[in-house]
Amino acid sequence: MKALVLEGTEKAVVKDMPVPEIDADGILIRTKANGVCRSDWHVWVGDHDIVQQIIGHEFAGVVEEVGENIKNFKRGDRVIVPFSGSEGTCPHCLSGDTHLCDSFLVPGTAYQGGYGEYVAVPLGDRNAIHLPDSLDFADAAALGCRFMSAYHGVVDRVNVLPGEKVVVYGCGGIGLSTIQIASSMGAFVIGVDINEGNLELAKKLGADYVVNSSKEDAVEAVKELTNGGADVSVDALGIKETCINGIKSLKKGGRHLQIGVTTKAEGGSIAVPIDEMVINEKSIITTLGIPAARFGPLLNQVALDKLNPSKMVSGHIKLSEVENVFQDMSDYKVTGTYVVTDYS
Repeated sequence: MKALVLEGTEKAVVKDMPVPEIDADGILIRTKANGVCRSDWHVWVGDHDIVQQIIGHEFAGVVEEVGENIKNFKRGDRVIVPFSGSEGTCPHCLSGDTHLCDSFLVPGTAYQGGYGEYVAVPLGDRNAIHLPDSLDFADAAALGCRFMSAYHGVVDRVNVLPGEKVVVYGCGGIGLSTIQIASSMGAFVIGVDINEGNLELAKKLGADYVVNSSKEDAVEAVKELTNGGADVSVDALGIKETCINGIKSLKKGGRHLQIGVTTKAEGGSIAVPIDEMVINEKSIITTLGIPAARFGPLLNQVALDKLNPSKMVSGHIKLSEVENVFQDMSDYKVTGTYVVTDYS
């Protein structure tokens, strides 16, 4: 099979690789589409260790083969694989928090991922979901981890309410997903970025106002637009500036949602203005993935066209073009998101 193989920091090569094998509980999927995610970029650029040579965790496709114990799927079924997989027996799974499973069965980390023509998904009955006929493969891949994480974060973790004021720092894939979700819930939404293309896209996806933080003080602009501060701030990027500015943009009692993870520059840690947070009762809430039980409602919202991940897709690309997107991510030049649909 053709696959994009990581051979080192900022080095990925398209080459022929063996088709992965499945066991009795596995499913082999022919990949039809895989989203290009900033989490992949973190591995490519060296922020995170290379665990699998074939990464990619935002994919959908067709079932090619099933193990003898599989009951829910057959050859030819259309499926999507939520990136926060689980094995079902750890304390977190048993309490319903399958996205926090100790096994961390994430494609491209626990097993080879969606930048290959085929993916062998372990424990397939619990780690794949039937794809509605109304949703094509590219749009399903565009859901990626970005929509899943944003949906769980906005709806379940910070509980955004209609009429609340939400500011989103970083209008890449996660940020644009957050904007679309918060807007669909009736929130007043502000998008902040340095990329004019992403800011224009943010407006199309529901942002009421946008702020170019390279041209004006974002915190002051947000406070003025919200008459004192936002109810909710979201750091969808994970760098020091966006995290701190998000916290500083909050009103008293506001909630900061941290979705973005750090780069090498932060090394996993960001110092926060803790005294300001205590005095003003500001809180930090984090989010990762989505529990399996919450993925159905998200898919229903998409199937009903209440949410539309295709609106933020800038293009379909070949495997050989993924590194170009990664490089543009390094330079903050990417507008919207990209999906691999050509594995030739």
